[in-house]
Amino acid sequence: MTFIFSLCIGSTAMAQAEDKDSIAPRRGLFKRIGHGLYEFVKEFSRIDTAYIEPQHYNYTVMLQNTNTYEVYRLSTEHGNSVTFAPKPSVKLGPYLGWRWVFLGYTFDLNHLSADKGKKEFDISLYSSQIGIDLFYRKTGNDYRIRRLRLSGDVDTSPMHNVSYDGLSVSIKGFNLYYIFNHRKFSYPAAFSQSTMQKRSCGSALLGIGYTQHSLNVDMAKLNTLIHERLGEQASSLPIDSELDNGKVKYTDISVSGGYAYNFAFAPRWLFATSLSLALGYKKTMGEGDEADHLFKNFDIRNFNIDGVGRFGLVWNNNRWYAGASTILHSYNYSKKRFSTNNFFGNLNFYVGFNFCKR
Repeated sequence: MTFIFSLCIGSTAMAQAEDKDSIAPRRGLFKRIGHGLYEFVKEFSRIDTAYIEPQHYNYTVMLQNTNTYEVYRLSTEHGNSVTFAPKPSVKLGPYLGWRWVFLGYTFDLNHLSADKGKKEFDISLYSSQIGIDLFYRKTGNDYRIRRLRLSGDVDTSPMHNVSYDGLSVSIKGFNLYYIFNHRKFSYPAAFSQSTMQKRSCGSALLGIGYTQHSLNVDMAKLNTLIHERLGEQASSLPIDSELDNGKVKYTDISVSGGYAYNFAFAPRWLFATSLSLALGYKKTMGEGDEADHLFKNFDIRNFNIDGVGRFGLVWNNNRWYAGASTILHSYNYSKKRFSTNNFFGNLNFYVGFNFCKR
């Protein structure tokens, strides 16, 4: 019994030694994997401190004014066109940030009472290496006719700035882009104030985008309004099968390229500009269409040029900051008998300060 017991003890010790020998490599493997993941994530924020001053605080608070603009233009092959735009939205609200995460809420000062038909969601995330814009917009019913153009010699000035509630538009999607010179050029310095650009520098950009657009114009209501204000002799905007009675719904997949430059023109001051052109493939989507049918009946004429522009002016002493920024989106969609042009953007003014040193 003693021998057996001793043998068992000896066997147990040997098994434990073997377990330790087998566990050690596994722990080493997990440690290497964890270190590799850490270095991979860390790579997104590595910078050259001769060009970029890193953030020295954990938290920030900011007050921001946001002004939103939208323009939608519909044109036909007959030379007729109509341009719609609502009154710009003026919003104000507080933001709280932790490192690179910013959360906030703004109140629409033009529509303090809830506008159930209007919804908007915008979020932009900027790291040194990668940036992403996410957006969802659904219009309300406060559009006006900014411009009307009809074939023939017709004075359309009586239609200028006339209220029109027969338009509904929605757009949702994202833009993802890669910043090549990310160690010396900082997007966050211009658009999220989480770093400071000490020396002027630029970078090439490469991106992809995906959006879904839906535009619905009540053509009958629009033509009735035209005849009431311009007379029965005024031509109606034509309705054909391709326009589907004023409804346009399409999906857009795009590849973009561009260039951005941060101009550090004075200590603590920065002027940023960024322009990208996108080649987008746009496909009309019917009620029963699915994503895997997007490139069915591929047509080279479905390619159109879109654009994204970003501009910013910032003063930042690492503790306090203030400035202005704007992001502008332009989308174009052209078919044989009609075309649409969408433009929307935000102009922001802000002031804030950082606190709680790292």
